[in-house]
Amino acid sequence: MTVRVERDKATGVAVVTLDREHRHNAVDLATAAELSAVWREFRFAEEVRAVVLTGAGSAAFCTGIDRGVDVPQPASPYSADDPLIAIGPKAGDLWKPVVAAVNGMACGGAFYLLGEAEFLIASDTATFFDPHTTYGMVSAYEAVYMAQRMPFGEAARMSLMGTAERLSARRAHEIGLVSELTAPDALLPAALRAAETLAGFPTEAVQGTVRALWSAKQAALQQALAQAPALIALGNLRPERQAELFASRRPGTEHRLR
Repeated sequence: MTVRVERDKATGVAVVTLDREHRHNAVDLATAAELSAVWREFRFAEEVRAVVLTGAGSAAFCTGIDRGVDVPQPASPYSADDPLIAIGPKAGDLWKPVVAAVNGMACGGAFYLLGEAEFLIASDTATFFDPHTTYGMVSAYEAVYMAQRMPFGEAARMSLMGTAERLSARRAHEIGLVSELTAPDALLPAALRAAETLAGFPTEAVQGTVRALWSAKQAALQQALAQAPALIALGNLRPERQAELFASRRPGTEHRLR
């Protein structure tokens, strides 16, 4: 199992941990399937009234799709298979509140998860970035999710600048992407405190409020995401060229923090 789930019946909180620390919690096909199954199962779990989502270790919350995963694509330019499309709680029709506890790097496909959390709490060592453009890929789903959570200019800068820079936890807090900053060792306790508060309220009212909040932006979100497959098909470099760009990167020298 690559997704660890811990439930506390006394508090009503479940902690979902991406458990691939050796791969910076990157999502492979098995992890994607497990996440999708967890969210859908939580709909029926009356003992779960709120969720904390985090990543194992301190280096990364999630670094998106595992580069070692082979995802065959249909020949048609009008179709695309995206293994991350169903990894978020809202994609799984879960309307119980999800608090994301961001430890370390959160980049690329991590935004499918962060984009569907109610709010983010982050370690002050966390960083956010989107590597797509650097490696000849269109940031479509990720950019759309972040454009709904950040000021447009900030979302555009992060989506376009690729690996040239990273958004610091401090800056993410200043612009409202992150609601609370903590020391690394205080991250999970802070997220649990928030989730336990939510779980302590009548769950029907909490879920109704979650649904109301999402209804305010869901129509625009769905319309924007509907454009993503075509934009990816038109703009992505061939996979072998992407691999060349990825192989030529120089770790540790490719970004600045802001």
